[in-house]
Amino acid sequence: MDDRMLRRRVYGADHEDPDPGPRPGHVYGELVGGPLDGLLLDVTGWSVRQLAEEARLPTEIGRYGAGGRAHYRRRAADPGRWDWVGDSR
Repeated sequence: MDDRMLRRRVYGADHEDPDPGPRPGHVYGELVGGPLDGLLLDVTGWSVRQLAEEARLPTEIGRYGAGGRAHYRRRAADPGRWDWVGDSR
């Protein structure tokens, strides 16, 4: 893991966590675009099937506010990055 990743916040980390960054031994994907742009998604232990599916991540900062979800898909050409594909309720 490079230094840039070590300084990033992990999706779902508590806002009061003094160290919201990645943890050793975990696998992360970078969220690209949309409301969660730049956050890291912890995909540690995800199956091949789960990695191939769209991640629907709860967020209050997307188009639909509280109760909304931001949708991300893993990039085929760059599996370490997940592209935003839209929001839903």
